[in-house]
Amino acid sequence: MATAVAEPTWAELLGSKNWEGLLDPLDLSLRRLILRCGDFCQATYDAFNNDENSKYAGSSRYGKKSFFSKVMLESASDYQVQCFLYATAKVGIIEAIFLHSRSRDAWDRESNWIGYIATTTDEVSRTLGRREIYVAWRGTTRDYEWIDVFGARPDSAKELLRPSSENDDDDDEKVPKVMDGWLKLYVSSDPNSPFTKFSARTQLLKKIKELRDLYKNESLSITLTGHSLGACLAILSAFDLVENGVDDIPVSAIVFGSPQLEVDNRKSQSLKDSKNPSDWHNLQAMLHVVAGWNGAHEEFELKVKRSLALVNKSSSILKDEYLIPGSWWVEKNKGLVRDENGEWTWPAPDEDQPVPEF
Repeated sequence: MATAVAEPTWAELLGSKNWEGLLDPLDLSLRRLILRCGDFCQATYDAFNNDENSKYAGSSRYGKKSFFSKVMLESASDYQVQCFLYATAKVGIIEAIFLHSRSRDAWDRESNWIGYIATTTDEVSRTLGRREIYVAWRGTTRDYEWIDVFGARPDSAKELLRPSSENDDDDDEKVPKVMDGWLKLYVSSDPNSPFTKFSARTQLLKKIKELRDLYKNESLSITLTGHSLGACLAILSAFDLVENGVDDIPVSAIVFGSPQLEVDNRKSQSLKDSKNPSDWHNLQAMLHVVAGWNGAHEEFELKVKRSLALVNKSSSILKDEYLIPGSWWVEKNKGLVRDENGEWTWPAPDEDQPVPEF
């Protein structure tokens, strides 16, 4: 008689035992959590307004209330966006990877939307017996160009470290280092912008403190996620939270496409043998592999229901025989609507208009 295998606890899924026994083969609950985080990442791309003709270029197309339903997240009603996060684009090298509206009436010329903080809803939290907090950081839409723009110069992370009695200087080998561009993006602010008068870091810390106070009588966890540049920010901010006092609840980072961290998609028979580095780095291709990965020595086989068409959401890496068009996720009419006079124009936003939150 087979012995029943105990389901991993939520803490174990977040790494309390360093994922021992959950990776090979990949545990089904962990697989689903990884895919959920990947879908949270994808939502940042699907919602991002990258049309520089729009006065809202560089912001989220969708407001907090409608966000998850408009990006068509699975189980959208289980989660609620608590706040949007913004980063300043007016800091030297960072400006090169941000988008700016060509409109003279642009919503903000110094800032870009960089992610969001979400939680499980009250009803779902009661059912689970815990309140899950998620932080999703947006990656860049410009592929690997951001690595070249940022360079790879390490800089001292001393400003993220908790106060210490030791007088280590920035050249001391004991002081942690982080790539200069990532750090600047995370800690920079702009007093001239209502969206980034506080840095992305300060926005995050403020909101996490607020949520911890609000849900202080509940069992809490924080999961940070991101793809590409967003993965770097997720790792950096996870370290920052724990280093600066959030050390009494689970804090975990589940990331995709971080430098030196990729997913081998060659096992799937559904994907083209692409030579394009952008395809290797594509988030949906990675999530497809997660859905069907059964170890280095086992056959690729999907273990969860996941639409194959998602692979081509922003690429053309799916084999042509599936007849799925490439890069099919597009805004209807590129966001234009016909007004009462028959003119095609940008709609006046209602709840989807960017609003400063800090």
